[in-house]
Amino acid sequence: MEWQPDEQGLQQVLQLLKDSQSPDTATQRAVQEKLEQLNQFPDFNNYLIFVLTSLKSEDEPTRSLSGLILKNNVKAHYQNFPPTVADFIKRECLNNIGDPSPLIRATIGILITTIASKGELQTWPELLPQLCNLLNSEDYNTCEGSFGALQKICEDSSELLDSDALNRPLNIMIPKFLQFFKHCSPKIRSHAIACVNQFIIGRAQALMDNIDTFIESLFALAGDEDSEVRKNVCRALVMLLEVRIDRLIPHMHSIIQYMLQRTQDPDENVALEACEFWLTLAEQPICKEALSGHLVQLIPILVNGMKYSEIDIILLKGDVEEDETIPDSEQDIKPRFHKSRTVTLQHEGGEGEEGEDIDEDEDDDDDTLSDWNLRKCSAAALDVLANVFREELLPHLLPLLKGLLFHPDWVIKESGILVLGAIAEGCMQGMVPYLPELIPHLIQCLCDKKALVRSIACWTLSRYAHWVVSQPPDAHLKPLMTELLKRILDGNKRVQEAACSAFATLEEEACTELVPYLSFILDTLVFAFGKYQHKNLLILYDAIGTLADSVGHHLNQPEYIQKLMPPLIAKWNELKDEDKDLFPLLECLSSVATALQSGFLPYCEPVYQRCVTLVQKTLAQAMMYSQQPDQYEAPDKDFMIVALDLLSGLAEGLGGHVDTLVARSNIMTLLFQCMQDTMPEVRQSSFALLGDLTKACFPHVKPCIAEFMPILGTNLNPEFISVCNNATWAIGEICMQMGVEMQPYIAMVLNQLVEIINRPNTPKTLLENTAITIGRLGYVCPQEVAPMLPQFIRPWCTSLRNIRDNEEKDSAFRGICIMIGVNPGGVVQDFIFFCDAVASWVNPKDDLRDMFYKVRVWFQASPPSTHLLASLL
Repeated sequence: MEWQPDEQGLQQVLQLLKDSQSPDTATQRAVQEKLEQLNQFPDFNNYLIFVLTSLKSEDEPTRSLSGLILKNNVKAHYQNFPPTVADFIKRECLNNIGDPSPLIRATIGILITTIASKGELQTWPELLPQLCNLLNSEDYNTCEGSFGALQKICEDSSELLDSDALNRPLNIMIPKFLQFFKHCSPKIRSHAIACVNQFIIGRAQALMDNIDTFIESLFALAGDEDSEVRKNVCRALVMLLEVRIDRLIPHMHSIIQYMLQRTQDPDENVALEACEFWLTLAEQPICKEALSGHLVQLIPILVNGMKYSEIDIILLKGDVEEDETIPDSEQDIKPRFHKSRTVTLQHEGGEGEEGEDIDEDEDDDDDTLSDWNLRKCSAAALDVLANVFREELLPHLLPLLKGLLFHPDWVIKESGILVLGAIAEGCMQGMVPYLPELIPHLIQCLCDKKALVRSIACWTLSRYAHWVVSQPPDAHLKPLMTELLKRILDGNKRVQEAACSAFATLEEEACTELVPYLSFILDTLVFAFGKYQHKNLLILYDAIGTLADSVGHHLNQPEYIQKLMPPLIAKWNELKDEDKDLFPLLECLSSVATALQSGFLPYCEPVYQRCVTLVQKTLAQAMMYSQQPDQYEAPDKDFMIVALDLLSGLAEGLGGHVDTLVARSNIMTLLFQCMQDTMPEVRQSSFALLGDLTKACFPHVKPCIAEFMPILGTNLNPEFISVCNNATWAIGEICMQMGVEMQPYIAMVLNQLVEIINRPNTPKTLLENTAITIGRLGYVCPQEVAPMLPQFIRPWCTSLRNIRDNEEKDSAFRGICIMIGVNPGGVVQDFIFFCDAVASWVNPKDDLRDMFYKVRVWFQASPPSTHLLASLL
């Protein structure tokens, strides 16, 4: 007997559905409670499917809502549904997939794919054959509803459909879908392409077997009048470019012609899909050859796509010039993630490099429109193509640029400035002759009456900061800095943000060139403190931290400290321990403490205490959570990570002055716990702090070494690159303090370090720190380390040949020389690499130079004299 609803129960469910559409919060809360009660009755879900599929007297939104509540129940409790209920729901779905209402069909499709994704594709064997069968229906609604459901299943379960688990249904489904590319209904054609598209990136075998038919069918649809079909055709070609370029190459000329048309499609969604083609093509080796003849058409199209659309201008409030007094809404503020400290070395011809495992954020010209759109895609395509074609792009661009940059319409002028910024990286060499004229024009644009022009000018100028700094300071640096500082105090929040970010980039490029202007810079940044709303305050902290990193100890002047510290400390006192705004402020203070060194002493005690408290609180909360997860919330460990990093900054900046603070706190006990935390970023920051404390106040670290060393040994795991890097560095610092007492711990770490230095594809930063630490271990315990020389000498030498002369390099090379003295045979095979590494020294200390000389003489002597070690020591 088929299930039938009870009239009273049905009325109850309908009332619930009506109430749940009420905006009133109290009613919503009551609905939630009622839902939880009704979920205790197994056949409640029968009522929901009944309203969705059979109760045609109700309005569509109510029926659809019933289906969506059922979908949520399936997601949460499907495994508890009695088999009779589950079967009833499945049957009703398949019987009503052709409902006359598009909304109801779509809801049933969502419900089907939700059940399917609950592992039911295996236990509902009739689903796919039946849906594929229904595609042949004469009734349009049935065909469309089935295709809608199939498209959702293909999106959610593409891998499973291409596996043996289901007996490879794609072998039947893909040829079936391809037949529908010619269907008379555009909606059906669009579904068919969208279904097949799900299997391109995964290279499903069934699709690869039909690839030529698929490509021919796409070409046949190239001129389709329906924009959704054109969009799906473009999407397919972009993906095929990644996975089956071999099949597209014979047709590449026509495909490019087609994509040039589509990138100008009147429907922006189609244009956006087509524009992705240029981004993807730029990554292919054939890009230059394929596109060279088409640049003359492509460049103007991309440039034209870089204008703000009318919708963009409305969303960006492009007509609002002054908004600095309007508080930010909290959802405008993106969550900030702290990047844990990674210890790196200084390189020849440049500052310390970031570890390669950490991606820098790409600059973005208009972040708040974070939705990907045609403007952003066109700009990104121009950027990557500039990197492929370099100067060859300019003959197609320069004639356009002149017209854009001086155009009376601000929207066109703004797009020209964006173009100039987009090509900065790729075309820099070719642009140099024009920059003496262009940079003053851009600086002038910083005063434009339109805020969106002022903000894009900030971004573009930051892209040319490297060139600006390479010129005499009075030529461009001084005027640029003066105008950017005015923009930091602009009345428009978007301009403030762009100016602050651009200024931070300028600081990184200019470094100590900024020292003469420090007073003026600090006055501006401190004034901005009183002026900025919430979101831009966070960016201001970054600009101040970057300034401190860039000018270093030059900041340690009483007048500068007097300007900068009071507002920072006032903010510091204002923020509660659980306020996430502490992250950027702590990062900023860490840079400031490192730069000010002893100048930070008057402020260090409360800052130090609070960091220790933050670590302690987070550890306590984590402990409570692990014991009673249902009673306590998991802590946000970022608070602890940021605090550990600021403590590192204090130890590095204050050096020995940190001794009394450490003596009066339980930081070593806390550090012992942090070093064993489950979260890699916590361990990473702990090891950085351990290394800094080892350098600053080793007597407090030494009693803990026996407990710390085994933990350091187990963290020499290159799967976690940054953790491994910092642990390696800390071991090197510890062994320089321990000297010969390091001997019992060598076995805990040496094998792992030798393994890391020989590991292929290890990031440069980790290789360098590993080489330094091996050298230092050999310096203090040569007898223990030297026997392994043949296993590491070659990668050791190649890792350190680009490092600047410094203390770390000095101790490591002394270690290697002493080890060669103990085991000269260990380097005979690779002596040429040792000579190459020695040649990287610019100015070694005299006694180290003498060691190099003795090693060389010893190897040149024939037969070699014995006592090399004696002469080295």
